Amino acid sequence: MSKHDATIYKVIFLNQGQVYELYAKQIRQSDLWGFLEIEEFVFGERTQVVIDPGEERLRTQFEGVQRSYVPLHAIIRIDAVERLGTARISEARGGGNVTPFPLPPMPDKS
Repeated sequence: MSKHDATIYKVIFLNQGQVYELYAKQIRQSDLWGFLEIEEFVFGERTQVVIDPGEERLRTQFEGVQRSYVPLHAIIRIDAVERLGTARISEARGGGNVTPFPLPPMPDKS
């Protein structure tokens, strides 16, 4: 197995107000315009004595998923890593130096 085959990617993205940090063996630009394909999710071994509830939640959420499509604008960061870390979900915190673009007011339904 070559070093390229053993690469694991840490993908961090926003999903419904939460920051997901997942590990996968394959990522690529999708044929669906504006999406990233994430395949072969990697989670820690279940033989550990201490089980992280956040990682277990992600494991059950992505159980049976062959491929996930994430919008490119939701991607925060992608790293090629040597070691597998712990997958996790955390709350997205505001207060950074990026302000969301203001949306126009919604019209009344009258």
